[in-house]
Amino acid sequence: MTEDADLQRAVAEDFLALADLLGGATAAQWDTDSLCAGWRVREVIAHMTMAARYPDDKFMEELRQYDFDFGRLSNGIADRDGKLPPHELLASLRAPTLHHWAPPGGGWHGALSHVVIHGLDVTVPLAAPRVSPDSTIRIVLDDLTTGGVHEQFGISIEGRSVQATDLDWSYGTGAPLRGAAGDLVVLLSGRTLPPGRIDGEPL
Repeated sequence: MTEDADLQRAVAEDFLALADLLGGATAAQWDTDSLCAGWRVREVIAHMTMAARYPDDKFMEELRQYDFDFGRLSNGIADRDGKLPPHELLASLRAPTLHHWAPPGGGWHGALSHVVIHGLDVTVPLAAPRVSPDSTIRIVLDDLTTGGVHEQFGISIEGRSVQATDLDWSYGTGAPLRGAAGDLVVLLSGRTLPPGRIDGEPL
């Protein structure tokens, strides 16, 4: 079993790797549409780093202003904080506070899914390699499948075999669905990939 300390370390490493990747990003790259509908790269980073800028009391104050609607809050903060200069967003990615934050009820597995999935929301449209190492991607794939997290994104994989082509990982039986591990994470989390990246009958 993966220990919490290992998961926390993996979370921190992914945030730092994403910061390193975006450290040399151009203005056009920051404004590239992400895999999250309506959000550019900058809005995704603003969203995924909220915990670096909003301690619990400030977050609850913001949530009250949005009538405790987390979806509206997320969109509002992404729109507002997405306007921050890149160096501030990068500083948030590198903030120790963020590296030690886990979503309520989600624990470290939730924190890892958060950084990995949103990281792919950024790297895929930028045509950049995933920042997550194989060991981290494997944990998230297991959580999405064996842990059933894919259902939270409205995805059904019943009667399907999901197979990674770039590492030794597979799940289920039935009609095969093959792709790079990062692309499978994207697919299982309800995102739309560019054409031609997955082999097999669509979900």
